[in-house]
Amino acid sequence: MHIDSEAAYLIGFYGTLCVLCAAVALIDLRHGIIPDWLNLAIAVLGLVNVVVTEDASAAFTAMAMAGLVGLLFWLFQRLYFRLRHVEGLGLGDVKFLAAATIWVGLAGVPTLLLVAALAALGVAGALHLAGHEMQRQTSIPFGPFLALGLLLTPALQRWLGLS
Repeated sequence: MHIDSEAAYLIGFYGTLCVLCAAVALIDLRHGIIPDWLNLAIAVLGLVNVVVTEDASAAFTAMAMAGLVGLLFWLFQRLYFRLRHVEGLGLGDVKFLAAATIWVGLAGVPTLLLVAALAALGVAGALHLAGHEMQRQTSIPFGPFLALGLLLTPALQRWLGLS
């Protein structure tokens, strides 16, 4: 029996990524944290994916881009806290974005963030319409939305040709 390589890819890599992203969403919703081991698992799976679909040198480039994104969002997180005295983006979110960069590349980060932000705004609007009081200080875990962005961005890149 012949197994299509794209089907194997979906089942192996993307299926595992779906499970990891579901875990990120559930844990962040329940506990307000994205565990380091989950971010590491997403990063390692992404690196294996890059090695399998491209080559080892591409994995080093992906790690460098992930480090750059992690550093930029860490600086953004610190700057926001310094200016507002409120944590707007958690360190787990920053680490998640770095790990996600391995999957989507530098060019995919804006798409991931757009999907996450629009989904978060949609949920906040729905909560408001449902009668929940939404204020500037209202905290909503962003991890589930980042996870959704990570799951949709590779699909958009792969099947719609977006980068």
